[in-house]
Parts: sequence; C-alpha cells; structure tokens
Amino acid sequence: MRRIVIVVGTLLLGTGVVSAQQDQVAKTQAAMKSNLKSALTLSGMVKGEKPYDQAGVDGAFVELEDVAKRFTSLFPESIKGLKPNGEYYASDKVWTDRAGFETRVASFTKAVGEAKGKIKDLDSLKATFPSLNKECMGCHETYRVKQ
Repeated sequence: MRRIVIVVGTLLLGTGVVSAQQDQVAKTQAAMKSNLKSALTLSGMVKGEKPYDQAGVDGAFVELEDVAKRFTSLFPESIKGLKPNGEYYASDKVWTDRAGFETRVASFTKAVGEAKGKIKDLDSLKATFPSLNKECMGCHETYRVKQ
C-alpha cells in the first residue's frame, strides 16, 4: 500500500512539473508573439502599409519594453529542449551560451529604451526602426530555430 501511495505521488508530482514547464513555454510564446505584433505594427507604418499612428507607436513600445524587462526570465533552464506548437522554438544556445544570450537581451532592451520617446513622427520612426529590427533579428539568427 505504501509503495502505491509513493508511486502515485511521484506520478502526480511529475505531471505537475511537466504542466508547469508547458505553462512557461506558453508564456514565452505569448511574449514573442507580442513582440512580433509590435514589430509588425511599426514595420507596417515604415513600409507605408499602415498610416502613421502615434498611439500605435506608443502602444508597440509599451509592449516591447514589457517583454524586454522580463526577457531572460522567459527562458528558464526548465524549458530547455521543449518544442512548443508553432513555427519556431528556442535554440539550446539560449542556455549553453547564456552570457551571449543575456548580452543580446541587454542590447535589445537598450535599443527599445533609447527608441521609446524619440519617435514623434513617421520620419523619426523610419530612422529608428531599422536598428531596433536589427536587434530583434540578430537574436533570432543565433537563438531561434525553425521547426
């Protein structure tokens, strides 16, 4: 009887751990999708696909800054190797080259902070967006894998 209780308890604990890991992966995916939505908003304005909208710019930077502040916490060791539903997942380099990853995150966070508040019209967005986008893509080239 005691063995059964121990086995059942262990199974329940293991199920809880897997569930927590999947929850973290979902949070990470949601944050990345938020960044994508913000980048597409800004990019659409730069390309002339959408009219310039200061409220849209400000909203995009609020979202980018929110994700930037919690970026490294979105990739705890516990989700290493997990592949979520979707087109991309985090490369193991996020964890094996943690210093490099954190340097990239710091660079992205700095770029967001410097750009936020500087953009007041379409011309300033066009001048600022390429460097911000470069920060995003630089991280993706090394730390993101296509399924």
